[in-house]
Parts: sequence; structure tokens; C-alpha cells
Amino acid sequence: MEITVYERESYVGGRSTTVNVLDDPAYPIELGASIFVQVNYNLVNASRDLGLTVRSADYARPRETDESIGIWDGSQFVFSLKNTYSWWNIGRLFWRYGLAPLRTQNLMKKIVGQFLRLYEEPLFPFSSLSEAAVAAELLNATSSSGEAFLHANDIGSLFAREIIQASTRVNYGQNLHLIHGLESIVCMATDGAVSIEGGNWRIFDAALSASHAHVNVNTTVVGITRNDDGTVQVSSKLNAASTSEETFDEVVVAGPLQYSGISISPSLDHTPDKIPYVDLHVTLFSSPHRIAPQYFGLDTNVRVPETILTTLPEDFSPENLADVGPSGFWSISTLRTVDHSPVDSEETQRHYVYKIFSPERPTAEFIASILGLEKDATSSNATIGDLSKSDISWFREKLWNPYPVLYPRVTFEDTLLAPGVWYTGGIESFISTMETSALMGRNVATLMFQSWQKHVRIDDGAFSDGKSEL
Repeated sequence: MEITVYERESYVGGRSTTVNVLDDPAYPIELGASIFVQVNYNLVNASRDLGLTVRSADYARPRETDESIGIWDGSQFVFSLKNTYSWWNIGRLFWRYGLAPLRTQNLMKKIVGQFLRLYEEPLFPFSSLSEAAVAAELLNATSSSGEAFLHANDIGSLFAREIIQASTRVNYGQNLHLIHGLESIVCMATDGAVSIEGGNWRIFDAALSASHAHVNVNTTVVGITRNDDGTVQVSSKLNAASTSEETFDEVVVAGPLQYSGISISPSLDHTPDKIPYVDLHVTLFSSPHRIAPQYFGLDTNVRVPETILTTLPEDFSPENLADVGPSGFWSISTLRTVDHSPVDSEETQRHYVYKIFSPERPTAEFIASILGLEKDATSSNATIGDLSKSDISWFREKLWNPYPVLYPRVTFEDTLLAPGVWYTGGIESFISTMETSALMGRNVATLMFQSWQKHVRIDDGAFSDGKSEL
């Protein structure tokens, strides 16, 4: 089998993208998809089989504070987790939330168990994700908002709002009244969070190398034509060059079709719906300053938790999809420290690397405030790039559309859009992760192989020789 991949960017990985702090390859950090977890069997197995090095997702975190995670509602930290003494954290959880943590853990295990049925026979491979979701008994979770689903399973509103909603906000930029119940509860499956040394994109790059695929980067597919003989013609452009064409037996659209800009002729038998995706601003930067405790109403001698998640205050009613509430951001994380030598100094300084998730681009005023810098006369529309290099030694900003707005729903997109044209993006409104996209890729590959088995000529129990192109 000959495989050709068209990638319009200059690199492999898509929304799994790694950048280097201070442009130094010794300090890679994730700009996009950051972690996968123990139950993500496709990624775990691929990492092992491809010989990649897996590290704890927070291995580089400075651990200079007593509290690793704090949940901020815009006026106070409603809960925090200590760096040590797990028994102390567990005790405080049950003291504040009663049995809700245990009920959440049990519900998460039940839902994950039902989801994992999609990995094996008789449900795998599935030609219809909608039918597979019914068979796995997951529609009760996808058809309800997270708020309603958790309430129906006797999980108290305080724990749901303060803990689970903090998780849906950092993972999906969505509150519990909006995101469906399935995605809400799988957000709590965090055991064994890891990443790949050098960047998670290495999983996909190594997989392509192992398959001996022809990878065409900086190449944009502009058209797909389904021919009368059952083959599929792909038209592409290398940068702004003239269009080239190549013919295949099968084509897989491996990303949201609505963002592809591909014209398809004749029309597809099933055209995926255009659905809203979240606008997520990711801001990475390094600075010699720690996060300022006074911004969060703490004493100046108190150190702020190294991961700050946010939630909505009690009785706050969101007005729109991206209503982040009084906190103004989804999360702030201290990722690591780096050694920095300023141009005008021979000294090596210890700088902290931060990541901010927010629905709007952070202003210079906001960045200065969380670092405790004196406010200057910068304009209201000034950005992080307008701050002094002595305060911000490096930064990188990115506006992603990383996942759909995960409205409750009971149907999902078809896997086969037309003869010879397959689609993996339909799983994103079900669960949007690297793992689930990998699952759908494996699913499509298996369905494709089975379709070849049905049509190949069998002679004395052996398949006839032939070549397929993808």
C-alpha cells in the first residue's frame, strides 16, 4: 500500500505543535495539544511501539509553592491542592464536597468503561459513530448538558461547579451549562498524564515514518474529484505554485472539513454539518517574575499556586458561549524554568515559563498585573509585545480553533462521506482529543481494509496481488 499525506503547514502534527522557549531547542513546550493519559491506549501503545520517550506531563514544573493547583472564581481561591500529602488533599475534598468526589470517580470509571467498548469487537470497527454511541450506552451522556448529567447522577452542584467545571474550562474553554455530559466526565480521567519528550507531534511524525508514507508539507489540497471508475483525484498546490493532480483509490479527510477549503465534486453523499469551534487564545511567555499574589488578593509573602484554574462564582449566569466570568481567563500555568542570559548582561537569570488560556487576547495591562509590574502609560490595546524585554524575555501567541463547541447531541457525522472519501473529523463533537482522533483513524483504516477484502478476488485461500493507493 502506498500512502501520501498532504499537509498545508510546514510541519507534521496539526494542533499538536511544539515551540522552543527563547528559541532554544533545549526548552521545547507545547503550544497545542499538551497531554495524554493512561487510558489513551492508542497513544500509549504508539509511543511504546515507536520507541518514543514518555515523561510525566508536569516533570519540569518548578514546585516552588506549597499548592500545585488553585481554583479561582474571580474573587477568591475556592479550593487548592497541596504538592505533598495526597491523604491531606483527599481529606479536604471529602470535608468540603461530601461524597461527590467518590461519586464522580465511580461515574467516570463507568463512562470510560463504556467508551472503551468502541475499541474492540463487536463494536469496533464502527461505520456509524451514532449507532456505536447507542450500542455503548453513551447517549444519556451526550444528550445532556454537563450540569444536568452530573445532577442526574447525584453529584453535588458545589463539586460540579468548583472542580469539574474548572476542568471543562481548562480543557475545552466551556462551562457546564453548555458542554455535554460525556466530555464533562471524561475530563476527570486524568490518571497518568504524560507527554512525549521533545513534543507530542513526534507520535504522528514517527507513525508516518513507520508507514513509509510520502509526506508533502507546505501543500494545500484544493479539490477532490470522484471519478467514474471509482478512483479519487486530488488537486493540490505547493505554496502558491500551480495545481498538481494525483489519483488514488481512497482519500481520508483527516481534519475538520469546514476549515479545509476543499471543493469536492460531485457533491458528497453526506456533507458534515458546519459547527462552531472555540476561539482559544494561547499565550506563552517567559519572565524573571513570579505570578503576583496581590493580584489574587493574597499577602505579598504568599506564593500563588503554580497552576491556576478558574470557575464561575455561585449564582453567576453566563450570557454567551465564551463567557469566562469575572476571572477573565481559563487558566494560568507555570510550566518550567529556563536559564536566560540577557544581551546586556553576563549574568544568567532564572526565568519562569507561563501558559495562559483565555477567550480573548490578553492585554499588556493584564500581563503586567498578574506579574505585579508597575502600570505605565501603555494604551488600552497594548499587547504583551509592548512590555519591556527585561520583564518579558520571550513570548508566543496563538489563536486556535482547537475543539468544537460541544453542545449536547445524539447524532454524529458519518465515517464514509461518499465512495472512496473517508472522514475522521466527525468524532470531535463526541470527544475531542488526540486519542479519539487516533481511534477514528484506526477505525477508518480497518473499515477501508474490510472493504478491500469484500472486493478482492480470493484464489486458493490467498489474496491476489495488487497495489492500493491512499
